[in-house]
Parts: sequence; C-alpha cells; structure tokens
Amino acid sequence: MNPSSVVGREAEIDTISRLYASERSEFLAIYGRRRVGKSFLIEEALENKFSFVAVGMYQKIEQDNPEKVESYRQKQLAHFYNSLLEYGLPKAANPMPTNWMEALGLLKKLLQSKRARRKVVFIDELPWLAGPQSAELLEELGHFWNSWARKRKDIFLIVCGSATSWMVDNVMRDYGGLYGRITASIFLKPFTLEECERYWVKRGFHLSRYEIALTYMVLGGVPYYMDSIRPDRTMADNINAIYFDKDKARQEFKDVYTGLYSNSEAYINVIRQLGKRFYGMTREELLKAVGKKGGGTFSDVLENLMDSGIIRSYSRYGGPRKQTVYQLVDFFTLFYFRFVENSDFTSWRSVQRSKPFYAWAGNTFELLVMEHTPQLANALRIKEYGIPFSWRGTTPDGEGVQVDLIIPATAERADYICEMKFSEGKYTLTNDDVDEITRQISAVKDSKIHKPSNSIYVALVTSFGVTDSKHKVHVNDIVTLDSLF
Repeated sequence: MNPSSVVGREAEIDTISRLYASERSEFLAIYGRRRVGKSFLIEEALENKFSFVAVGMYQKIEQDNPEKVESYRQKQLAHFYNSLLEYGLPKAANPMPTNWMEALGLLKKLLQSKRARRKVVFIDELPWLAGPQSAELLEELGHFWNSWARKRKDIFLIVCGSATSWMVDNVMRDYGGLYGRITASIFLKPFTLEECERYWVKRGFHLSRYEIALTYMVLGGVPYYMDSIRPDRTMADNINAIYFDKDKARQEFKDVYTGLYSNSEAYINVIRQLGKRFYGMTREELLKAVGKKGGGTFSDVLENLMDSGIIRSYSRYGGPRKQTVYQLVDFFTLFYFRFVENSDFTSWRSVQRSKPFYAWAGNTFELLVMEHTPQLANALRIKEYGIPFSWRGTTPDGEGVQVDLIIPATAERADYICEMKFSEGKYTLTNDDVDEITRQISAVKDSKIHKPSNSIYVALVTSFGVTDSKHKVHVNDIVTLDSLF
C-alpha cells in the first residue's frame, strides 16, 4: 500500500486495505463526481498490486442507431482485449472476443495464470465500458463473480464509475447478477476544507484560511482542479488559467457533464435553469423553464443529479402544502455560470470586489457552510442532530422568510437557526440583520417544523467573527471560518 501520497481519504484507504488483506474474494464499487480522484485513490492505494486493469472509453452514444451501438460495443471489447494482452494473456491462442461472455472468459484464463496471492482486478469507468447495451456486460460480470471469482477467495474485484446514478442503479441496487454481491462501496466526495488545507501545505502553499475557503467557493474541493494549481503562481493567476481561458473552461464544463451522463444535454438544460435562481426551483417551475412535461425521464434526471451531488433538494413551507425545491450546489458549475459563460469578466482580478462578486460570495458562503455541517455542529457543541435543512416559510403576518440552515438538535431539544455572513473582516450586525433574525425566529416558532417544547438558538457563521455592538445580544453563538476546518 502507498497511502502516503494521498491526502485525506483515511476511511476509504482503510476500507481498501481491509478488503485487500481479506481471506476471501471481495467486490468493491467506487463512484462519485468526475474529477474527484477515484482512479487516483485506487491506483495509489494499490500501487503495483494489479493483476488486470481495464478502462472504459467514452464514446457518444446513439441509442437509436443499431450500427452505431454495435460499433460502440466492438470498440469497448477491443480496448478490453488489448488490456488483457498488456497484462500477459498470450495473443496466439486467444483471439479477440466477439461478446462479453468470451471477454470475461479470457479474463478468467488470465487470472488463473497469475501466481500472486491476491489478484486485483480494476475495471475503471464501467458505465462507459458497458455502453448502451449495458445488460450484456452486467449479466456476464455477475456470472463471472457468482460462478467463479467469489468461490476462489483470492480475487479483489473493483469497479469504478463517474456516472453515479448508473453505478447506484446497475451495481449497488441491481436485482440481476450483481444483486447482493458487492461486499463494500465507496462514494467518494470532494475534499473538506481541512483536507484542502493539508493538501495545500503538502504542496508547499502558504495560504490563509480565508484564501483556502475562497478557492473552495470557486473550485469546490475537487482534487483534479486543485492539482492543476501551481505554487509559483498567485491564486488569481491559477484561477485565470482554469476559468478565464474561456474556451478551455467551456470544454471542461462539457467534459464534466459528458462524463456523468450519456444524455448530457438534458442535464445541462436543467442545471442551466437552476443556475439562474440561487435558492432553486420546484419541480413544476423547472418543468416550465425547460419546456418539458413531467414523467419518469425527468424524475430520473433530477435523481441522477442529486446522486452525483450536483444538486440538492430541500423543503419549502409557507403555502398550502410543503414543496420540494431543487438547488444547484456544484461550486465549479455555479462559478462557471456566473462569471465565465456569457460573461464580460476577463480575469479573477476583475471579478474580485465587484458588486457581482459580493452577491456571489454571500450565496456561495452559505453552500460552503452547509457542506461542512458536521464541523458546524461540533463548533456549536451539538452532540446529536437530525437532518439539517434549508427552509423557506412565512411569519404569522405573512412575510416571507429564508433561513440558510436549521440544525434540529435532538438531545438538546433545540432548533439552531444558522445565519451565514461572508465578509473580508469582522462582520458588523445591522438593524436590518436584527429585524431579519426576529422574523426568522417568529416564522420558525409558528411553523410545523418546530415543536413547542423545543428552544430556538441563533448561530451566526462569519469569516472572522463580529465587531462589538449592541446587536450581538440577538445572537446566541458566533462561529468563525476556523471552526469549519
């Protein structure tokens, strides 16, 4: 194992190490957003331990063209076969397979020839390898595992994919040959702020925590983007290289969504509409905006985007019924929509301290905090809590109210109203802030989400704390950026 080259990921490395050391065959599925470091994690954790590695090749899928579908299948089979040859399968006695049953039969033959105690098989980008006729490969992979690999006790099979929803539906929840056969799964998330800080230190950066947080708000905790940042350049120059070479940025945007979904246009249409309204849209509002009718296909789009962490859903109250709201929360995409696509901004320097910058930073700071809710709860000394959520409701007088985050502390019988304020120094509470906090308390107390037996606490989350003023009395606790690391 070579975990020293990997920042963070301790729990994931422990899982991989445990499965590798097991005395039985193991089947691991790893999935997550593109660019999050799935392949890198496996390659570093299992350095030089592979008996076979195959990588699916992306091709644009034309489902309605049988000739194109068959061509896709043959190209994937050819790549798989070439990988078999690369890892030692003799070509003379083993012609190229014509279907996946033959291909996995050749894989079995290759593994039988290996003398290693543990035979590690890594199939990267399984959704691309399977393609539009995915049932064939999935059935044969299930048969390979059930009838042979798991009985040998020395196989460590790893499948990986960026199309998160495909992995969930076809591997983890599959009711065919793979049902119940996965022995472990890893959903790899972006880095936390604390992991980002360790990463930057390891690479020789000396960034303030404010700069780390601001960079997170621009890029998200995505290792691929972080790895492209050079220590001999300022962060402004690095962000320019990623975003403000606009042709390059547009291609990266396409690559992210092409890598996640076969029908990327439908997904991009949805997120583009969500990008116009920071606090999100209901299903009905989204359908109207994209010009689609409701149905299973649209539901799949929303579910797939949520599975990948690109969007999230939360409840909106205050009307005749509770509504589910969908919100775009991918940092890279939000920044791309706001300052790159169809924007006149030409550099990160021109963005910073502009009016659009402060509007963007205020909103995005809310997402940053919500991504670090466990750290926030710890700072507030909350031991047990239910599912945190954003909330929109109304006061008894009918005024609309938006609460950034509510943490229901079950053991303390308390609801924590968390208000986020981004600033470059200490934040000064204003009369307007106090009025808003008063409305929030009134709306929450009068709502169905609050139990009369529970208390309400107000927590203010800021970059550097708040200045001394008479208004501090209206806040029960103050959390700074440091507590999120």
